[in-house]
Amino acid sequence: APKRSSSSWTTGTALLLAAFTGSLAYVYGISNTESQLHEAKNKRTSYGSAKDFENAINELRGLLSEDTISTDDEDLRNHGYSEWSSINIDQLPVAVAYPKTTDEVSQIAKVCHKYRVPMIPYSGGTSLEANFSAPYGGMSVDFSFMDQILHFHEDDMDIVVQPAVSWMGLNDSIKKSGLFFPVDPGPSAKIGGMVGTSCSGTNAVRYGTMKEWVVNLTVVLADGTIVKTRRRPRKSSAGYNLTNLFIGSEGTLGLVTEITLKLAVVPQETSVAVVTFPTIRAAAAAASQVMRAGVPIAAMEIMDEVQMSVVNRSGSTSKMWKEVPTLFFKFSGTKAGVQENITLVKAIAKRNKSGEFEFARDAQEQRTLWSARKEALWSMLALREKGAEVWSTDVAVPLSRLCEIIGITGHTWQMDKISKKEMDDLGLFASVLGHVGDGNFHESILYDNTNTKERDAVAKCVHDMVDRALEMEGTCTGEHGIGLGKKESLVKELGLDTIGVMRSIKGALDPYWLMNPGKIMDVAA
Repeated sequence: APKRSSSSWTTGTALLLAAFTGSLAYVYGISNTESQLHEAKNKRTSYGSAKDFENAINELRGLLSEDTISTDDEDLRNHGYSEWSSINIDQLPVAVAYPKTTDEVSQIAKVCHKYRVPMIPYSGGTSLEANFSAPYGGMSVDFSFMDQILHFHEDDMDIVVQPAVSWMGLNDSIKKSGLFFPVDPGPSAKIGGMVGTSCSGTNAVRYGTMKEWVVNLTVVLADGTIVKTRRRPRKSSAGYNLTNLFIGSEGTLGLVTEITLKLAVVPQETSVAVVTFPTIRAAAAAASQVMRAGVPIAAMEIMDEVQMSVVNRSGSTSKMWKEVPTLFFKFSGTKAGVQENITLVKAIAKRNKSGEFEFARDAQEQRTLWSARKEALWSMLALREKGAEVWSTDVAVPLSRLCEIIGITGHTWQMDKISKKEMDDLGLFASVLGHVGDGNFHESILYDNTNTKERDAVAKCVHDMVDRALEMEGTCTGEHGIGLGKKESLVKELGLDTIGVMRSIKGALDPYWLMNPGKIMDVAA
């Protein structure tokens, strides 16, 4: 998957490329052997011409305001390229729209529909599978100015927000109420993107994923129609579950402009602890046994010795850590309940040859201990030198297979018949971390993107890990989404018939395939 070149981009260049991709559909996916983007020639699409795109931009500037639509070169690059993503492409959007209300989003959609301009939603911009890239040019719809809490129903324990509200900012805003929103992905994630990928985080083992915490959505469809998926009660059996249809759809079915979220009560007592293990297998076995014993932990995270070393080398936390496989636990509930759960977990860990538990004594120490897990990806990114990239990917498997796949992945290079000497010669290393309480883990690999041999080795490693997860009845992604990067893996996981149902739904709601085209599945010919 080629990274974006360093050559200068202009709006004119973007328009010309958009016109070209409007007549030749590109199918982006990862091949079995090369893990790179490939072009499928001679597939016709119905996207507008460069002139159509220009007319759409001018019409929107007339309808809204001059500064609502940007064609600034740097703006285009920032909305088509991401240092977070393992895949980047040369195509950029032709313009970026900055709506402030649902009605403005509707107007943008109506004009784009009229001129057949693709629309790509943009929220926090930290997705990892090229989820907001613009393979067909089009209009990036950036929700930066839709960042308000609209209604807080404290007694009902729910809140209505716009898509650019961050989950951390949300929790900070309502902390005096004794309530919080429990889904906690990366610190910079925003609610709109979290809905789009159906993300989760470290709290998922207790609180579940995004789809469990969304009550309803306001969505703008491809033709500008505004729909609300349901009303505000906690439960409803009225009609189709349209809310969950849009969650995880990565903006391919509509543009989400308002989200009603459930909230939870802040636990009476919270305790954080870390404990080390001699091997990654021992740590994974302990995690599996904790779950099987039914201990109601709030979070349980794993990091291998490489990732612990990365955190130390980056200096991203205030503490130096033992560079061995480590489990991070969060316990919450009543004081008596927390102590009982700690006792149970300690006994299980000891049976798996753990070291001593280190407990936080106050809230500051809790943040310090948990910071190593939350800073994991940033720590890896901080170690990059010129030309270096981090390929971060995730899979999830049934709990009973977790120990097996983590044990294998911890020795991925040897298992994939790349000798230890070859790995040393290449200077590659990979780290394992993840939400082991729900069978979801991540692998991050630091490599030189300018070295084809290194990139091919990394691609093979990632493919083999995904294939192993699928062989274990797992999934190719637990929380990152499909984007451009895992479309082929999705076909392997679900089969063409199931993908066909998804295509039918997509075609019914978006017959011109304008909404984030090329993501999750290939564009219709």
